[in-house]
Amino acid sequence: MSWIFLIAAGLCETAFTFCLGKAKISAGGEYWAWMTAFGLFYILSAVLLAKAVQGIAVGVAYPVWTGIGAAGAVLISIFVFKEPVSFWKIFFLTTLIASVVGLKSVE
Repeated sequence: MSWIFLIAAGLCETAFTFCLGKAKISAGGEYWAWMTAFGLFYILSAVLLAKAVQGIAVGVAYPVWTGIGAAGAVLISIFVFKEPVSFWKIFFLTTLIASVVGLKSVE
């Protein structure tokens, strides 16, 4: 169950990154709506992470959580916000994912 909490926490981190990106291109009430969603996902992510570390070592859970969030942020930036893609961006995203899988495999 702890791994489910951890994956959900990472997805919430990705969601708050998406909200931050949308807030960046918004103004007025729309900006505040995105920032409110950002805050809610931020809190939910932290709560789920805290729940996950009850059954997973912090030294594994935290890097996996940040890895899911970082990979999600890169993918959102590419597919939603149309940021440029380069060989190196994909290369380092791949090494990040490999590192997260490696940490999971030694847990």
